[in-house]
Amino acid sequence: MKKNFLVVDDSALMRRVICDIIQSDERFSVEDIARDGQQAYELLKVKKYDAVVADINMPRMTGLELLEVLQKEGIRAKVIIASTLTKDGAKETLRALELGAFDFLTKPGNFIEAKGADFKEALLRTIRAAVDSSPDIPAKMAVPSILKPREPIIPRRSGGNKIVAVACSTGGPKSLQNVLPFLPESLDAPVLLVQHMPAGFTATLAGRLNDLSRIRVKEAEDNEELVKGCVYIAPGGKHLTCVKSPGGHKIAISDASPRNALKPCADIMYESLLNCTFDEIICVVLTGMGSDGTAGISCLSEAGKKIYVIAQDEASSVVYGMPRSITEKGLVDKVAVLSAVAEEITRNVGCTEWM
Repeated sequence: MKKNFLVVDDSALMRRVICDIIQSDERFSVEDIARDGQQAYELLKVKKYDAVVADINMPRMTGLELLEVLQKEGIRAKVIIASTLTKDGAKETLRALELGAFDFLTKPGNFIEAKGADFKEALLRTIRAAVDSSPDIPAKMAVPSILKPREPIIPRRSGGNKIVAVACSTGGPKSLQNVLPFLPESLDAPVLLVQHMPAGFTATLAGRLNDLSRIRVKEAEDNEELVKGCVYIAPGGKHLTCVKSPGGHKIAISDASPRNALKPCADIMYESLLNCTFDEIICVVLTGMGSDGTAGISCLSEAGKKIYVIAQDEASSVVYGMPRSITEKGLVDKVAVLSAVAEEITRNVGCTEWM
C-alpha cells in the first residue's frame, strides 16, 4: 500500500511541484491538498496521513498556527515544513520544530529552482525519513517539556583534559533542549556540536539553547580558543574543526565542499580531533537520518585515541539513523535514553566545581 500525503500551500503552482516530487516515488501518493492551515486542520481532524508537507506563511491559518492547534488537540501528524520563510525566519522555523514539526526544508523562491534536482532530492530524503521513522505520537507529546534526568547527576572532578563532541540531525533541535540545559555550568570540558542546518539558523538555535541552559551555548567562531563549560555550535553551512594552538586548542571554521551532501559534517569534526591532544574524547551521537559521525568516530578508534561513545536509544530518537549506524559499528560504550544523555556526559567528564 502506498504511503499517503497531505500537501498544504497557498500557491497552486507550488502545490503542483511538491505533489509531482512526492509522486515521483512510486511508493508515495498525495491523497489531499489544502490551500491553507484551516483547510488542512479540517482534513486532519477526520483523516490520517503518513506525512504532511506544509508552508508557514498562509492565509486564514499559518503553518505555525496549524501546529499549535494540532499540539493542543493531540492530533497525530508528522508535519514537514517547506517554506521560503525558513531561510530568513529562523525563529519561526525553530518554533515550528518546538511545536512538533518533524523537520524543515527551505523552499525555493522561484519555480525554476523548485523544479531543480536539489530541492527534489532534499524533499524526498526528508519524507522518506518521516515515513520510515517510528510511529507518530500525539502532537501534544511531540515536544515534551524539558525532561528531568532519571537519577541525580553525581559530578566529580576529572582533572583531565577532555572534550565532548556531539552530532545530531533530524530531531536534533528539540532533542538538544533535553540535553544541554542539564549540563552543569562547570562542566570540565568544552563541547563541540554539529547540528545539520543551513546558514542563518544556528545563531538563533544557539541563542535559544543558551537561554535555556546553565552552561554557555554559542555559535562557533573561527580562531576562538576553546574553554571549558562552553558549547560551540558549528555555523550552518560551514564545517567546524578543532586544531592545536599555543594555548591549547582552538576552532577553525571552513567553507570547504560538503561531504556526503552535508555541511556542516560531523565526520569532519571528529576527524579533526585526530591531531589534538585531549586525554579523552566523549563522542555523543543523537537522533538523525543517515550515518554522519560513524566514519569520523571510527577513525578516532582506529588511531588508538581514547574515546567514550554515547548513542541515543531508538525509542527516544526522532530518526534512528545516526545512532543506529554507530551502534551497529560496535563502537558504542553506552546506549542512553534522551533524558539520561546529559547525566552520562557529566559522569564521564566531571565538573571543575562541586555541585
